[in-house]
Amino acid sequence: MKRNTRGFSLIELLIVVAIILIIAAIAIPSLLQARIAANESSAVASLRTINTAMITYNSTYPSQGYAANLGVLGPDANPCTPSSTNACLIDSALATGWKAGYNFAALGGAPQNGVNTNYFASAIPVTLKVTGNRSFCADDDAVVRFQSSGAGIASRAACAALPPVQ
Repeated sequence: MKRNTRGFSLIELLIVVAIILIIAAIAIPSLLQARIAANESSAVASLRTINTAMITYNSTYPSQGYAANLGVLGPDANPCTPSSTNACLIDSALATGWKAGYNFAALGGAPQNGVNTNYFASAIPVTLKVTGNRSFCADDDAVVRFQSSGAGIASRAACAALPPVQ
């Protein structure tokens, strides 16, 4: 009898699947590291945006000083009408406190006669080693700093003690 030779044998298919799995095992860790690097870059850029927004808010509303929190810097509606309670200086995603795998917070501090004379902002990874490896912070000196452990940064003084992002 003549054997039908059309198609692939089971062994040939298993070899192809094994090769695909080996390539995937090599590529996936690199992809995850690239995603973490992108999230960290986004967090630093967002903190710089918060710095700019805080300085603008302080200049625009000197009777308030720096904004009390992120929500004050964000929009109230679309289209946004700027006010001291909703300054329209940052996007709504950042104003909610979550963006690109990081939780953001910003607080005005040291009020003197009802005016916030400084602020502290932080970006902490939502899931350590998955969305980011480092946490970041900034204060009214507008220097973005990092903590390599990825842990939360508790205060403005703790932030000032950290090394700046290069």
